Amino acid sequence: MSGDTLLTVRGLRTHFPTPAGTIKAVDGVDLMLKRGQILGLVGESGSGKSITGFSLLGLVDPPGRIVEGTLDFKGEDLRAASPDRLRALRGDRIAMIFQDPMMTLNPVLRIGTQMVETVLAHRKVSRADARARSVEVLAKVGIPHPEERIDAYPHEFSGGMRQRVAIAIALLHEPDLIIADEPTTALDVTIQSQILAQVQKLAAEMGMGLIWISHDLGVVAALADEIAVMYAGRIVERGTVDEVLDSPRHPYTQGLIASTPMANDRGRPLRQIPGSAPPPLGRPEGCPFRPRCPRATETCLVDPPETLVAENRGWRCFHPLEGTP
Repeated sequence: MSGDTLLTVRGLRTHFPTPAGTIKAVDGVDLMLKRGQILGLVGESGSGKSITGFSLLGLVDPPGRIVEGTLDFKGEDLRAASPDRLRALRGDRIAMIFQDPMMTLNPVLRIGTQMVETVLAHRKVSRADARARSVEVLAKVGIPHPEERIDAYPHEFSGGMRQRVAIAIALLHEPDLIIADEPTTALDVTIQSQILAQVQKLAAEMGMGLIWISHDLGVVAALADEIAVMYAGRIVERGTVDEVLDSPRHPYTQGLIASTPMANDRGRPLRQIPGSAPPPLGRPEGCPFRPRCPRATETCLVDPPETLVAENRGWRCFHPLEGTP
């Protein structure tokens, strides 16, 4: 693994056995992330984005489990790591920002108490030093008067400020990797843009890698360096933001782009992808997008391999587009 490569995922498969059959929530995902890079993981609800993030952190609840694949984090095999080692990594070298900040924050404890305990869980420092570090990070994410606000309870913050606190907790130990699971979905567009700009700036300043999970292609386009488009548990297209958005190859990617509201399309009905995503236990034979794809043929009854034209540029389609957005 090259010196600036932070994370390499190969053939990740996470399954959930049920009485009716096995749900293949993640079905052969490959990812690579470098230091200071922001990767956008996009797709419809149920495509496997969040489970991919949870798999990287070892947070998949039973009966779900990783059945195959390699997770190489800075040269360390995360699948071989013991539970104690994973606990040591989580919150320290790898952090997660959840969609709902109240999943991170305890409503009956002051913000300062929660942040100080997070510092002490991974560092042997005094409480005064831990508090000073917490105030410093709150200021970094744009919390006004952090010396005072650190003693407030979560309910005394607005939704946007609570999300900033959740981001601050993730940044406490200056982790190498942050996984953000749709953290701005519930916020209004003004607060959302402020947080996106702040996160982008912090990633560049701290040299950390960031995986931004979202169903909003517009948000990812404004934030990420590279995009991985996910459908039915697989990456169906990946590349730089410009490559994927300006020259989409997979029909699903083109459908996502076409269904995004544009300022110059005011008054026109939005285009939509026909049909709906396949149910977890009812995925079609061959290409999972085949029933919804206008380019599908009998060839698509076979599972398409990935076509790679560069290290991080590829797609899974027998009939790729010519690049017209």
